Amino acid sequence: MAELARFDGTAATHADLMGAYHRDGGLIVENLFSGDVIRRMRDAVKRKALESRPGSKSDHAMWQTFHGKNTIRFTGLGLLDPVFFEMLENPIFTRIADETLLPLCGSYWLNTGQTMIVGPGEPAQYLHRDCGNWNQYCRALWPNCPEVTVSMMIALDDMTEELGGTRVIPGSHLWDDFDRPGRPEETVPTVMPAGAGMIYSGKVVHGAGHNRTQDRWRFAMHISFVVGWLVPEEASALYYPVELVKSLSPRVQRLLGYRSYNPLPHPSGRLWLKDFDEIAMDA
Repeated sequence: MAELARFDGTAATHADLMGAYHRDGGLIVENLFSGDVIRRMRDAVKRKALESRPGSKSDHAMWQTFHGKNTIRFTGLGLLDPVFFEMLENPIFTRIADETLLPLCGSYWLNTGQTMIVGPGEPAQYLHRDCGNWNQYCRALWPNCPEVTVSMMIALDDMTEELGGTRVIPGSHLWDDFDRPGRPEETVPTVMPAGAGMIYSGKVVHGAGHNRTQDRWRFAMHISFVVGWLVPEEASALYYPVELVKSLSPRVQRLLGYRSYNPLPHPSGRLWLKDFDEIAMDA
C-alpha cells in the first residue's frame, strides 16, 4: 500500500494538495505550523496531561473501547493557550476546508479541538470514518454522500509508527460500501515531524495506531470542521466564555458557535438564531 503523499507547507501549491486529497482521501503537510506555535500548544497540552487520567469519560462500553484505556483526551484547548485560536485560522487547512465544505453550505463549525495522547502499550484503535458521527445521513447517500467534515491530526511531538501514528487506508473514501470496515494490513502509518499535520477526508477509513513503546506517549491533537447545518461533536459555545470570544476574529467566533449559520448563497433557512435573528458579536 502506497504511503500518503507528503508536502512542504511552505512550498506546496493548493492544486497539488487538493489533488492528493481527492485521490487518496488524505495527505501529510510538513511545516504546517511554526515552531513557536507548536511549542506553546505542546507545553500547554503536556501541563494539562499531567493532571489528566487516561481512559474514556463515558460509561458506555463502545466508547471505552474507542477512546482507549491508556489514551488521554480532553477538549477546550483554547483555554490552555490562546495560540489554539491561531491554529484554527491556519491558511492551508482553511483553504482546504473552504473548498471541501463551502460548496455544500454557507459556513462551517468547529467540530473537534481535542488531544489524542496515546499511551504506552495502547492497542490500535478500531478503524472508522469520521463522517460516521452522522451515520444515518452518510449511509443513506453513500457512495454519493457529499463531504460533511474535514479533519487534521497535528503532531505536537514527532509522530512515528512505533508511537502509534494514525493509520489510514488511502482511497477508502471512494469505496462503494460505507460499512466495509477495512483491514489493518490495508493501512499505512502516519509518520511526521512535530508541526506537521495529516489532513484527511471525513470519509476515509483510519484509526490510531498501536503504541508499541514501554514508556513513551504520542502527543497529538485533532482539529476538524463540519458543515454548518449539522450538529458538531463538541459543544464549544458551552465552555468558551463570551468575554474571551469577543476578542477573537469573526471567523473563529463563528467556528465556536457564537455566530448564526447563514446558508447564503445556498437557498435554505438560517439556523442557531436568537429571538428570530442572527447572533452577532462585536469583534
